[in-house]
Amino acid sequence: MDLILWRHAEAKEASGPVADGDRELTTRGLEHAHQMGEWLRCQRLPKVLVLSSPAKRAQQTARVLGLPVKVKTQLGVGASTADLLGAADWPDHPGAVILVSHQPALGRLASLLLAGAEADWTIKKAGIWWFSNRVRHDETQTVLREVHNP
Repeated sequence: MDLILWRHAEAKEASGPVADGDRELTTRGLEHAHQMGEWLRCQRLPKVLVLSSPAKRAQQTARVLGLPVKVKTQLGVGASTADLLGAADWPDHPGAVILVSHQPALGRLASLLLAGAEADWTIKKAGIWWFSNRVRHDETQTVLREVHNP
């Protein structure tokens, strides 16, 4: 299984009556999302499932791929690593899952997958961390395949 953690791109600051979940991407954020989306498309991932937080900025980021996007409330602001792992069906989902979500949950999940414990690691806005799960010599391994930033 491939698990791709994709932090939403840069969003406008909340102002006036705009709720946090309704914040849209900035022009720069849209550019970065498109740049990262193009990079992802070039990877030719098998059986891709794209899951997004319900926040508008996350959905805008996810939709640049041009693939169907499933919105999952458990990927929203305040998500836990257990929420993200459950939504992705890690490590059992066949193919690739792209999770478009938020800090600090994404950074904590990256830490858990690599170091075996949650820590407050930072994933840059629009940044991608790509993990694979494999079995070698009867041992399950998690491999960090790529970290890619705009």
